Amino acid sequence: MTPETLPIRQYEQQLAEKAERLGQMMLPFQAPEAQIFRSQPSHYRMHAEFRVWHDEDDLYHIMFDPQTKARIRIDHFMPGSPLINVLMTEMMTAIRPEPLLRAKLFQIDYLTTQSGEAVVTLIYHRPLDDAWRECAAGLRDALRARGYHIQFIGRASKTKICLDHDYVDERLTVAGRTLIYRQIENSFTQPNAGVNIHMLEWALAATEGAQGDLLELYCGNGNFSLALARHFDRVLATEIAKPSVEAAHYNIAANHIDNVQIVRMSAEEFTQAMRKEREFTRLKAIDLQSYRCETIFVDPPRSGLDEATVSMVQAYPRILYISCNPDSLCRNLATLSNTHTIERLALFDQFPYTHHMECGVLLVRKATAV
Repeated sequence: MTPETLPIRQYEQQLAEKAERLGQMMLPFQAPEAQIFRSQPSHYRMHAEFRVWHDEDDLYHIMFDPQTKARIRIDHFMPGSPLINVLMTEMMTAIRPEPLLRAKLFQIDYLTTQSGEAVVTLIYHRPLDDAWRECAAGLRDALRARGYHIQFIGRASKTKICLDHDYVDERLTVAGRTLIYRQIENSFTQPNAGVNIHMLEWALAATEGAQGDLLELYCGNGNFSLALARHFDRVLATEIAKPSVEAAHYNIAANHIDNVQIVRMSAEEFTQAMRKEREFTRLKAIDLQSYRCETIFVDPPRSGLDEATVSMVQAYPRILYISCNPDSLCRNLATLSNTHTIERLALFDQFPYTHHMECGVLLVRKATAV
């Protein structure tokens, strides 16, 4: 069953099962009991992607059952934000009678914010031209006239038509401060805004009273960097994706934060630089030796940290690790637990009604490993 077909009352049972599973996975590492951060049981996803199904004169959103691959018509998407659900209806109503908008329309992506902004991306299996642009602009203007803060993008093979701009600006209140986060279409952002706030506040609590500077790998658009900057003298953060780096630079300026430096490079490259195995032009203006990093923060992809990076992070007294895959986290902990002890453990339910778990650990170096 997919999330939109599940009764909300199953949420508590599924969350309890995740907590039990995580606890069992952490037993070999003598981790403390996990703090559990629940999601809203409905309307928690801020972005969603749907295939579009053409059925003679009808047109509607679909998803596929992950087990049976059966096609499921989606007119209301329970996990989606309220704005996604409103726009789903608005878009289908507007597109059905418009040949220029519906012809070979393959997919629609929605990116929304808690502050009421949206980017809608229409993806086609045909070339897009000025006639499409004019028709799409008419729909955008009609929706804006009705109060929607909306941007439109058209995508086709090797083509991207952006009617205005390709981003939304989210505003999240984190531990009493409102932060602006530019989120760029087709770039990674945290899907569950409410749980993201829980993650940021947990990270802040875990770094309360921290000393010196912070090194962060895989910083994305600065999601954690901006929130954690208040607890450190300086933050040096790395990210490889160019759109995310551009968004991070905007976010630093928009939030008037002056102690965060973003470097566009991968975690593997930064590890090579720290080991003095390679020199990088991108680091010439940065005096790495001037940083006094007592804490390192990592939020790696599902594959976790590579072996060289695991070895590098062991040099830091405090490791804050956010993981979207407890299996790869456990592989990394098999090494990290030799030198560090888990002081905090958290489960963040980013993806209700699925088996996916997001979790966080704070590791502190053992006295015997100094």
